[in-house]
Amino acid sequence: MNLFTRISSRTKKSNLYYVTLVALLCLGSYLLGIWQNTVANPRAAFDDSDGTPCEAFIRPDSAKDLNFDAHHSIQDPPPVPETAASFPSCAVELSEHTPCEDAKRSLKFPRERLEYRQRHCPEREEILKCRIPAPYGYKTPFRWPESRDVAWFANVPHTELTVEKKNQNWVRYENDRFWFPGGGTMFPRGADAYIDDIGRLIDLSDGSIRTAIDTGCGVASFGAYLLSRNITTMSFAPRDTHEAQVQFALERGVPAMIGIMATIRLPYPSRAFDLAHCSRCLIPWGQNDGAYLMEVDRVLRPGGYWILSGPPINWQNRWKGWERTMDDLNTEQTQIEQVARSLCWKKVVQRDDLAIWQKPFNHIQCKKTIQLLKNPKFCRHDQDPDMAWYTKMGSCLTPLPEVDDAEDLKTVAGGKLEKWPARLNAIPPRVNKGELTEITPEAFLENTKLWEQRVSYYKKLDYQLGETGRYRNLVDMNAYLGGFAAALADDPVWVMNIVPVEAKRNTLGVIYERGLIGTYQNWCEAMSTYPRTYDFIHADSVFTMYQGKCEPEEILLEMDRILRPGGGVIIRDDVDVLIKVKELTKGLQWEGRIADHEKGPHEREKIYYAVKQYWTVPAPEDDKNNTSALS
Repeated sequence: MNLFTRISSRTKKSNLYYVTLVALLCLGSYLLGIWQNTVANPRAAFDDSDGTPCEAFIRPDSAKDLNFDAHHSIQDPPPVPETAASFPSCAVELSEHTPCEDAKRSLKFPRERLEYRQRHCPEREEILKCRIPAPYGYKTPFRWPESRDVAWFANVPHTELTVEKKNQNWVRYENDRFWFPGGGTMFPRGADAYIDDIGRLIDLSDGSIRTAIDTGCGVASFGAYLLSRNITTMSFAPRDTHEAQVQFALERGVPAMIGIMATIRLPYPSRAFDLAHCSRCLIPWGQNDGAYLMEVDRVLRPGGYWILSGPPINWQNRWKGWERTMDDLNTEQTQIEQVARSLCWKKVVQRDDLAIWQKPFNHIQCKKTIQLLKNPKFCRHDQDPDMAWYTKMGSCLTPLPEVDDAEDLKTVAGGKLEKWPARLNAIPPRVNKGELTEITPEAFLENTKLWEQRVSYYKKLDYQLGETGRYRNLVDMNAYLGGFAAALADDPVWVMNIVPVEAKRNTLGVIYERGLIGTYQNWCEAMSTYPRTYDFIHADSVFTMYQGKCEPEEILLEMDRILRPGGGVIIRDDVDVLIKVKELTKGLQWEGRIADHEKGPHEREKIYYAVKQYWTVPAPEDDKNNTSALS
């Protein structure tokens, strides 16, 4: 019995030593792992040892890259890497390719009402599978606000406007850059003085006017100078003989799109803009049964203003310079006045070269007037006023939301908006009135807070997003309620908020009610903009949304087309989707990483953040020969 006891005691001590040894080994391994993780610095986003002029965009303390590849033991052979999709460079002559505004394709369409000049996209089999190159000598644009007044010639190598508009002071070319003095056809004293003239007629300073639309914008000087007054303008002009108007605008850091008033609606929701402007935009406002003014009425907010300068305003003093007869100009103004009255607009003032009308706050009185005149007719109630993607422009008056007949004529149909900047985070009327199912006021406020947290996290991943002046033109490919843009409202940036036509809910009206701007888009097609016009692209669940609709490389090639060399990208989506996207972007010469969701590593949704590397077309032969001679 004593012998058994001694043996049992030795066995217990032996087990205790073994357990203690194993515990110490485990603890040592754990502490070693922590030490290695603490002292090791995360790698920079780029290995720039090859001299590629791209900036690293990860802070030393930012999240490390997440590797989802299989991990093999040391005795296993190294895995064979998959070959990334290869996207060759397009030809040099395609450096300004705008797929849906191609001049050759436009010739197939009718010229009536300029239908041939509006948006016409290529068939799927015609879509280019190559990368649009930057022109030789391309440089990173000047930073805002300097960019408002100057741009590099190499980035937009066109001097047509400097010749055609020389006397109107639109743009000047000197040495290696363009200068934008702020002139315009109808504002020879400059856009600032012109806007001051408007400000003496209507109040531009109290925050009630926040969003504007400028039809036939030229190089967008009107919109550029309104920015200092906290008014954001959606400027648009067609791609025509005045080469690169919209490209100049975006190079300056001013919101703009390629567009024209022809036969389809403008790609904006109803009741979007506080102010609409036309300065000698050459649109036949009184013709086609007033269809163009009816379209302005659709996108104009109740109580909003329409400003017209140029023919036929002040024709009595201007007709000789315009090389038109007095009768012709008088007839044109009479037509405009008649259409405006039929829309129940009130003419506020006409002074010198400016005329201003105001849309009614509601249609209480207008319904009575139209019943008497029987012209124009109200659009049918089953016609969605916010539907504006390839939707035919009609010759009918878009009815405003109903108001109580007992209320006065100042009651704002659809709900009154707060003044800017309170408008940004106030509950939008469309949400307050329950027009969007499942989006309650509480959900809106939660979404606003969510995007404040997300953007804060983004700035830790991509420090250039938080660097003042690094980015200027941003696009949010799936904006929802505009939370991403709202979180950046205090930064010197602007965001083109895109609501995909495939989205479950049409929320673009809410975005405009917040005082932000945006447009509709189908991401299986090209955007109506020039190449290299955005500094940063944000894509939330876009690739999941378009699964089965078009190939991810088609979307990525379009992103690459509109993104500047050195521009940043953040894509958030399911991890499996992002692994495929990351592999495809190797063929686009993007460099990036996959990082954890802001809530941590256990979320399937991850974040891919990348930068497009700098590259241009090769030097022309003449430049090569000159370089050889000098050497």
